Amino acid sequence: MGMLKKILKFFSNRITVTVFAMALQFAWYFFLVLFITSSNVFFNVAMWVIAFATVLWLINQRINPGYKLIWTILILAMPIVGLIFYFVMGKSRVARKFQKELKKVKQENGELLREDPEVREKLRELDLGIANQSWYLTNTVHMPCYQNTVTEYFAVGEDWFAKYVEELKKAEHYIFMEYFIVAEGYMWDTVLDILKEKVKQGVDVRLIYDGVGCLTTLPSKYYRELQAYGIKCAAFNPFRPFLNIILNNRDHRKITVIDGHTAFNGGINLADEYINQRSRFGHWKDSGIYIHGEAVWNMTAMFLEMWSVMLQTPCDFEKYRPRQYYEETFKSDGFVQPYGDSPLDDETVGENVYRNMISNAKRYVYIFTPYLVLDNEMMTELCNAAKKGVDVRIVTPGIPDKKMVFLLTQSYYQQLLESGVRIYEYTPGFIHSKSFVCDDEAAVVSTINLDYRSLYLHFECGTWLYQTESVMEVKKDALDTFEISREIDLDFCKNRHIFVRAFQSVLRAIAPIL
Repeated sequence: MGMLKKILKFFSNRITVTVFAMALQFAWYFFLVLFITSSNVFFNVAMWVIAFATVLWLINQRINPGYKLIWTILILAMPIVGLIFYFVMGKSRVARKFQKELKKVKQENGELLREDPEVREKLRELDLGIANQSWYLTNTVHMPCYQNTVTEYFAVGEDWFAKYVEELKKAEHYIFMEYFIVAEGYMWDTVLDILKEKVKQGVDVRLIYDGVGCLTTLPSKYYRELQAYGIKCAAFNPFRPFLNIILNNRDHRKITVIDGHTAFNGGINLADEYINQRSRFGHWKDSGIYIHGEAVWNMTAMFLEMWSVMLQTPCDFEKYRPRQYYEETFKSDGFVQPYGDSPLDDETVGENVYRNMISNAKRYVYIFTPYLVLDNEMMTELCNAAKKGVDVRIVTPGIPDKKMVFLLTQSYYQQLLESGVRIYEYTPGFIHSKSFVCDDEAAVVSTINLDYRSLYLHFECGTWLYQTESVMEVKKDALDTFEISREIDLDFCKNRHIFVRAFQSVLRAIAPIL
C-alpha cells in the first residue's frame, strides 16, 4: 500500500503532470511535422528554408555568441526538433509586449529617478574610474547613485532574517516584496503572520513571486489564498503545461521595501534552507544587504515598474518616495546604487557591472557564486585580471544543489587556475551568495549568479556599494570563508577520470541552454 501511495503521489504531482503534458505536445508536433515533411517534398524544402532563415536571423541578433552557436548547431543538425525547441524555449513571444509596457512605465516615471549632480561630482573627485562604473548604471538602467544612505551586510541568512523580521514589524504604510522562491515553512510562516497583522493595521502589503521558482514550494494559485488575507499578490509568468508558454524568462529578484525608506536585497529567498532551519546541502551560506535611506528609491521603483506591468495598473510613484514617511535626516555612509537587469533589452547589465569591477581592480577581487558558468568575455576578464597580478579568488559550493551544473562549474577551473585565479569550494556546504568585493573600496551584493540564466535570461537586481562600511564587511566575510573552504589545485582538474572530463565538455557545449 505504501508503494502504491508513492506511485499515485508521483503521478499526481504537478511537475509530473506538466512534464508529461509538454512531452505529449512536443511528440505530437514532432510527428505531425515529420509526417508532412516525409510525404511532401515542398514542405520538406520549406522546413530547411525556415531553418536557414532562422539561423541567419540569429546571427544578426545582439545576443551572446554562445547562444548563437548552440542554437545554430541544433537547428541545422535537426531542423524539426531544433525549430520546435527554439520557438518554444529560445525566443519569448510575450517578451515584446512586456518590454513595450515596461519601457512605457520607465519613460513615464523617468523624471522621478534623476541623479543628484553633487553626488556625481563627489564620485569624480574621489575616483574617475569608480565614477564611470556608477555612471554606467545611471546611463543604461536609469538607476542613480545616492548618499544619505546606510547599509548593513549580513554574511548568513540567519542574521539577515533577524533584522528582516525586526523591520517588517515596524512597517506603518506599505510593504512591497518580490521573490523568486517562497516556500511554506518556519521562515514564510513567520513572515506571513506579520503580513496578516500589518494588513489588519491598514498597511498596503504586496507580493510578487515567480511561478516556476515556487512551482514545488507553494500550492497552485497560492496567490488567491494570500488575496483572501488582504495581501495583494501576483505570480510572475506561471508555469502551465503548454508548449507555447515561455519558461526561460524568470523573475529572479529578491526585493523587500518597507515604507519607502528601508529595503532588503541579496541572494536570500523566503525558504527555510536559507536560514538553516532546514538542512539540504550542509550549511547553507547566503548573503544579504540592508539599505536605509534615499537609495531605497531605486528598489521601490523597480518593484512598482514590475507591479504596474504585470497587473496593467498604473501606479503613482511619487507617493512612495523615501522621505514621504520619514521626517528625520538620513545618515550617510559612502555611496549606494541599487540597480536592476532585464532580459528584454540588449544590455547585459549584471555581467557588465561584474566585468567593470574585475577590469578596474588594482589589488584584489573576491567573488562568491553558487554557479560558475562563464562565457568567453567573463572568462577573459577574470584571466586577464589574474595575469596582471590582481588577487582574484572565487568561492563555489562544497556541496552542490545541482550535481550536473556543479560538474559544469568545475569544468572552468583549469583555465582559471592556469591563469592565476584561486578557487575555493565552501567545505561546510552550499554557498548561494552572489557577492563581489574589490580593493577595500567597492562591492556588489546581488541576486545575479555567474551563469547564463542570471546574466541573460532572468530579471535580476543588485546593490553597488562604494566606500561604505558594508564593503569591508563583505571583505571580512570573504577572508573568513577562505579559511574554512578547500582550495582547488591543478592536480584536481588534471586527475579527473577521462569520462568525467568528456561529459564536462558536452556540458560546456550546451551550457547556454541549460
